[in-house]
Amino acid sequence: MKQYLFPAVFYKEDDRIIALFPDLGITIDGDTIEDAYLFAKESLKVYCSYAEKFDIEMDFPSTFEKVFRNNPKDVIMLVDCVVK
Repeated sequence: MKQYLFPAVFYKEDDRIIALFPDLGITIDGDTIEDAYLFAKESLKVYCSYAEKFDIEMDFPSTFEKVFRNNPKDVIMLVDCVVK
């Protein structure tokens, strides 16, 4: 098992909550921030599972502080997943 932890940026666009992993280029949306977080968590797991399966190299994630500095008006959360 391997655990991954990436910062995600959450912001409102129209009537949707958008979740963006700036390090991975993955964008997910949801009706609520809770939905967007759960979808982001699942998307991260799928991405990391495929990266492991196909031996795709991933860079270390940005620090929380760096992502926060670049997105001071948005909500920043750390999203994790475990890949077996």
